[in-house]
Amino acid sequence: MTTEGPRSESLLAHLIELRARLLRASIALLLVFLALLPFANELYAWLAKPLLAKLPAGSHLVAIEVASPFFTPIKLAFFAALMLAMPYLLYQAWAFVAPGLYRHEKRLAKPLLVATVLLFYAGCAFAYFLVLPMVFAFLSKVTPEGVTMTTDISRYLDFVLVLFLAFGASFEVPVAVVVLVLLGIVTPAQLREARGYVIVGIFIVAAIITPPDAVSQLMLAIPMMILYEIGLVAARLVAKRSDATAASR
Repeated sequence: MTTEGPRSESLLAHLIELRARLLRASIALLLVFLALLPFANELYAWLAKPLLAKLPAGSHLVAIEVASPFFTPIKLAFFAALMLAMPYLLYQAWAFVAPGLYRHEKRLAKPLLVATVLLFYAGCAFAYFLVLPMVFAFLSKVTPEGVTMTTDISRYLDFVLVLFLAFGASFEVPVAVVVLVLLGIVTPAQLREARGYVIVGIFIVAAIITPPDAVSQLMLAIPMMILYEIGLVAARLVAKRSDATAASR
């Protein structure tokens, strides 16, 4: 009976803190979304630039569904709000988990969280500024004669968001490599030996999640291979530091 009381109180305290963290994260996301909502149409116009720049002069996107001119910009505003609020959302998750971590785990987790956010942003920027213009240039060139390329605004948004998520997630390769090494699942030496299989896997993933053209596949596969090598370097450094820390104890 004496142990159940403190345990239940501790569990209740954790649940209360979790609710508070989730509430703060939700409020922050809502505030950013409301701030972006008046600029939803401008955000969509900015997002459509890579496609409109490759279409013939005077071309426009079309709205097939009746309500899509209203809901599509709102959907984009929510996604943009989620992207902008992501650092604060991750901070709330970190503040909830951090008290249960050891000091060396905190030292390793902080840079990994920062790297996760920055690499995801870098992947989205890479997709917008480099991949999308090249993809739409390719698609506009292969459009048959007599066919007008008129894209629905909702389908276009879905296409771009999928590419953003794909490239953002793919740019997390260094973080994934370091985490695998830290968890002891693999060693840096095993990752180097498996480099050939990893390259094949990267090209398979690139072929699945990119449009069906060689340009976009290469533009995803090549950065992923470079990031994998960066992850190997970081994993070796982390492994050496962990070994030195364990030896000093």
